[in-house]
Amino acid sequence: MAEIKTDLLVIGAGSGGLSVAAGASQMGADVTLLEGHKMGGDCLNYGCVPSKALLAAGHAAHAMQAGAAMGITPVAPEVDYAAAKDHVMQVIDQIAPVDSQERFEGFGVRVIREFGRFVGPRRVQAGEDTIIARRIVIATGSSPLVPPIKGLTDVPFLTNETLFDLREKPEHLIIIGGGPIGMEMAQAHVRLGCKVTVIEGMRALGKDDPELAAIALENLRAEGVEILEEAPAQQIGGKAGDIVVETPKGRVHGTHLLMAVGRKPNIDALDLDTGGIAHTGKGITVDACMRTSDKKVFAIGDVAGGLQFTHVAGYHAGLIIRQALFGLPAKENTAHIPWATYTDPEIAHVGLSEEHALQIHGDRLEVARFEYAHNDRAIATRQTKGLIKVMVVKGRPVGASIVGHQAGELIATWSLAIANKVKMSGVSAMVAPYPTIAELNKRAAGAYFSPKLFDNPRVKKVVRLVQRFLP
Repeated sequence: MAEIKTDLLVIGAGSGGLSVAAGASQMGADVTLLEGHKMGGDCLNYGCVPSKALLAAGHAAHAMQAGAAMGITPVAPEVDYAAAKDHVMQVIDQIAPVDSQERFEGFGVRVIREFGRFVGPRRVQAGEDTIIARRIVIATGSSPLVPPIKGLTDVPFLTNETLFDLREKPEHLIIIGGGPIGMEMAQAHVRLGCKVTVIEGMRALGKDDPELAAIALENLRAEGVEILEEAPAQQIGGKAGDIVVETPKGRVHGTHLLMAVGRKPNIDALDLDTGGIAHTGKGITVDACMRTSDKKVFAIGDVAGGLQFTHVAGYHAGLIIRQALFGLPAKENTAHIPWATYTDPEIAHVGLSEEHALQIHGDRLEVARFEYAHNDRAIATRQTKGLIKVMVVKGRPVGASIVGHQAGELIATWSLAIANKVKMSGVSAMVAPYPTIAELNKRAAGAYFSPKLFDNPRVKKVVRLVQRFLP
């Protein structure tokens, strides 16, 4: 048994932990990294990467049937579901070297492939090693939440951790959970030739702006996804290939079942109480600096119980580098953190939604809107379903919500504006290439100023006066 002393111990090699380890080690700190499972964590192996790869396969299949308006005769695609999963694995394999043990050891990181648990304040046991760290970063992420539905444990079911290993195409996939994961996988599978039913206990895409969610859900239903809302799963029965879900709105029969109802923090194996680390069922308790109840122990990403996105974990990593390496203050600010759901059309948000902005700012709130149907590139590509709305207070955007083609790309502009306190005049001043979807952001900013300029009697009076004297 070895005792290791280190400047910084990182527990978990997902996106947040890897970012901290790489940055700290390359800046000269002695860094130890623990990972008892797969390097790259959930995002690379079970989450963002494989789900977007499968969505891409579904998009390719859908494109073969979507060209009639442009003179292309639709044809039914021949889908090899196992080959589509091969594509998913190839994408993972191509990205994996970036997150590999070898790469991080090349940075100078001491990588130990064991799970860690606290055996005392800032003391962690990992296999046969005891690590004593000056500072610790807990970045163990989250895993699928499996709710206590009657009968669930008696039937085979999938989660995001097992779905991508499935090689046999589901004849009828039942998805419990109508959030981003559930709806993305619903659309991917219906486009790959499966029958899909989504069961949601409340409202599908319930965390999104209702107006935007309705546009996305209309498209999903049009493609054949059956969505039962306000229909919580009450009981599950059956066997492999013949699964039955009981809901208040009737019984649903399917061949496969995917649980996509949410996530839970990975804290059970850490023995946090022994380490003196406060926690709840939602995750590790942290302050605005991501510090735990032990001020030299930090928690970042999903395990900290806040926004559960890969890019948030990466953002947290930067806060830790600033504090743990340089002793400088750094507090979390989520006002500029965007998030996206990669259905077709995509949905993206940053900052305050219209509802929340109205609650906070009341009559001071102005909402600028612009529809995809007025964007020339969207018209040319037949992708006119969607809109953007920007919440503005005193000339500054405080939030933006977008549904439509490339919404996840467009939202970055508004994150930049909010992060840097750019006014709507600044966004309006940018020049986007014509014709591009990116013009939507500029046009939304223009929509904010249009009533102030074109419907303003004072402006008209000034212009008429100037025209009288202008040579």
